[in-house]
Amino acid sequence: MSIIVSMSLDLAECDRARLARDPSYDGRFYTGVHTTGIYCRPVCPVRPARSANVSFFPSAAAAEAAGFRPCLRCRPETAPFCSAWIGSRATVERALRLIVEDGALDGEGATVERLAVRLGVGARQLTRLFVRHLQASPAKVARTARVQLIDETSLPMTEIAMQAGFGSLRRFNSVFGEVYGRPPTEIRRTRRPATKEVKTIESAGNVESLPL
Repeated sequence: MSIIVSMSLDLAECDRARLARDPSYDGRFYTGVHTTGIYCRPVCPVRPARSANVSFFPSAAAAEAAGFRPCLRCRPETAPFCSAWIGSRATVERALRLIVEDGALDGEGATVERLAVRLGVGARQLTRLFVRHLQASPAKVARTARVQLIDETSLPMTEIAMQAGFGSLRRFNSVFGEVYGRPPTEIRRTRRPATKEVKTIESAGNVESLPL
């Protein structure tokens, strides 16, 4: 049965957007497919699953917290933090920037409490805001952002692990495996930019169908 978590879009609107692969909704919600355990962006080139077999989430971290793994075709965890779903939530928007761009929760001594102080709010309040708007904690969002470093650099895995704030390559591999269900070296071998892939497939007018 289809469900939708709390956000500014209703189920019917999300379903129409994913079936149409509407790019204006990219980053505004994510689709979890129950039959595969995968979550996708609205622009995913894979044949859409039946409406009865999907749920919608306001963030990639929320989908992962619900037990879904990122789609390797559309790479939903790399979708932009769209202003359309951030809206006027200034505190959440600033926190996201500090987490993603500045690594505010990476490295030794980095905590949600210290991040909250920088934002002028309490740690519990910040966590409540994340859960309310993103259906995921700051730590979950930071984890999703960290593993994206593999797409942003060709550095050796050990250096990526250190830059991402992990104490060891083993810990980085463990977290990466939890998110993707496979090792980072396999993702690096097969990675292709999602936007470029979508554009190529759509321009050819031949969307590849995969079993869902």
